[in-house]
Amino acid sequence: MTTSLHDHFRWIPDPRTGNNKKHNLLEVIILSVLAVVCGAESWYEMEEFGKEKEDFLKQLLPLENGIPSHDTINRVFMMIDADVFERCFRAWTAELGQSLQTTGTSGERELIAIDGKSVCNSACKHQGLGALHLVSAWSGRNQLVLGQQKVADKSNEISAIPALLSLLNIKGAVVSIDAMGTQKAIAEKIIESQGDYILALKQNHETFYDQVTNQFNFREDSYSQHLDKGHGRSEIRTCKVIHELNWIDEKENWKGIKSIIKITSERIIGDSRTTQNRYYISSLQADAAYFNKAIRTHWGIENQLHWQLDVGFAEDYNTTRNSQAAQNLAVVRKIALNILKADKTSKASIKAKRKMAGWNHKFLLTLIANKNF
Repeated sequence: MTTSLHDHFRWIPDPRTGNNKKHNLLEVIILSVLAVVCGAESWYEMEEFGKEKEDFLKQLLPLENGIPSHDTINRVFMMIDADVFERCFRAWTAELGQSLQTTGTSGERELIAIDGKSVCNSACKHQGLGALHLVSAWSGRNQLVLGQQKVADKSNEISAIPALLSLLNIKGAVVSIDAMGTQKAIAEKIIESQGDYILALKQNHETFYDQVTNQFNFREDSYSQHLDKGHGRSEIRTCKVIHELNWIDEKENWKGIKSIIKITSERIIGDSRTTQNRYYISSLQADAAYFNKAIRTHWGIENQLHWQLDVGFAEDYNTTRNSQAAQNLAVVRKIALNILKADKTSKASIKAKRKMAGWNHKFLLTLIANKNF
């Protein structure tokens, strides 16, 4: 097993021809990853990072022809096959996840959260380009991005989610998806892949939703309550579960369904109190305490991935318009995020760690030592 970026990304075919190979392809990729780890957010900043750190970088990379220009870096990422680049990323992050497992966590079932996010400024009305929209998979156990799938133009997440599931090893895992992914075909695919599911249920399944919400007026088979306090607010999350489901009209069409779940979240901030009810279906016959924790873990994809990409990496401000380059750059950001997440030597925020890596060569070397580089 190897978690070396060199070993996983050196298989990418060089799409350049003739005299357009002045800079080694793998070196361009590694340079870009290091630049993003250290705070770069554009092609221009990647070049400037390379120039400022050239002497240091030559300890890590040959760089026989110096630092590539920002135009060269941009062109390279426009040309790299996005599917191949994504495949190398998935292989690398899978090995990284295995290396991070400890005795205390290895026996737990992996919970994989799947959700979509747009890169807002990749849209351009003048060119008729919509924003790049990606569906990502997030490891709740290891706090790592496992993979991504582009949502095709004029399509939606319903078609992208099965494609992403096909690329991941979900055997033995629990897959959680928001309401867009609550589709009979997706539930069936997860079960056939030997995984389990927790799927959010909303009013887009009107009859089913009404049946489920009404049933909780009469019964519950398991109950759990959890209180969180901090930052001047409190949240009480109450979970109720029903396992007896013979009353569901289309039960046989929801493959493997064994539980319905109701989560009531009550948030108290000063004198303000708000209550929200959410409903889920699952192929697991687990108790309310498990579902309460698992569903909370699902929202890690919002707080630990989407929020980090926006706040820690300014993803929504990136204006890369070429679809292939934007998709590949999204992978570079996720490689960088995984490297920073895997670090246990500092409790600093992701944004602070990026600055620390740019300022401190020793810390950067710690991040990329052995298991990452």
